[in-house]
Amino acid sequence: MIKMIKISVILPCLNAANSISAQIQALATQEYTDLWEIIVADNGSTDDTVAIVQEYQKRLPNLRIVDASARLGVAYARNVGANIAQGEALAFCDADDQVGSGWVAAMATALSKYDFVAGPKDYWKLNDPWIVNSCKYIEVDASGKGVIDHPYLPYAGGNNLGIKRSVHNAIGGFDEKMINLQDVDYCWRVQEAGIKLHNVPDAVIHFRLRNTIKGLYSRWRKFGFYNVLLHQKHHAMGLPQLIKWQDFVKDAVLLPLKFLVKVRNKESLTKWLMDFAWFVGHLHGCIKFRYLPISRPLFGSRKEVWAEQTISGNV
Repeated sequence: MIKMIKISVILPCLNAANSISAQIQALATQEYTDLWEIIVADNGSTDDTVAIVQEYQKRLPNLRIVDASARLGVAYARNVGANIAQGEALAFCDADDQVGSGWVAAMATALSKYDFVAGPKDYWKLNDPWIVNSCKYIEVDASGKGVIDHPYLPYAGGNNLGIKRSVHNAIGGFDEKMINLQDVDYCWRVQEAGIKLHNVPDAVIHFRLRNTIKGLYSRWRKFGFYNVLLHQKHHAMGLPQLIKWQDFVKDAVLLPLKFLVKVRNKESLTKWLMDFAWFVGHLHGCIKFRYLPISRPLFGSRKEVWAEQTISGNV
């Protein structure tokens, strides 16, 4: 009798030639005795990403690659990978990160007990200290949990999620219209369907942040923009009205003052630019999606929006 594959690792990628080798190598060295597979969903890479993966295929029989270039976005790539998965459960990670030792086993064990799980992130292995200190991601995950609390529902980053394939299919996968924060949306839709998100302490992933001020600014601006769509989408499902124009005006007044008082070096400048990027993105999103009144971000403050959440280097 052929033994059924227990878990499928879904790895979306786009132009990840500089990082995907480290991720695949980290997966290749996992000690997990049951049958499992790695599915690389390529979102249209124009560099050497596909060639690198094909080289690994020669010595990793459980590694497959699928063309996921018909539509741009990590949500689409994840869905394409999940659609061809043979495992009973799915584990999502990203091409620019590295799974920790024992990650596959920890995910598989957790998914044998629960339908929906997430693991914690380590920020120090793959990033310069000034980047971590500037972003304050470490404050969000100070408890060491992958699941992040929120006044509405908990959420986790899409680069370290595990779910039963039947549940993924039941909710329709990731929303491909959500270019950013699609992982938060995914977590909320699963929980709105009545399924709890569980923390898996041993499923650690080493997370790679943007390594330039420009990259960090761009990312947070997109978070602010799609945060409005996220709020609009889930309001009908019970998300409380958290947008207040008074708070938006207050932020508009305080940002220039904070720049004058607090910006003294590279780290403080980066922190301020991320707050400003969120403000600009949020304003743009409110106008674009015609969602008023404009106000403070849904998540309350910049550091509460754990980003890469979300998402890989695809955006």
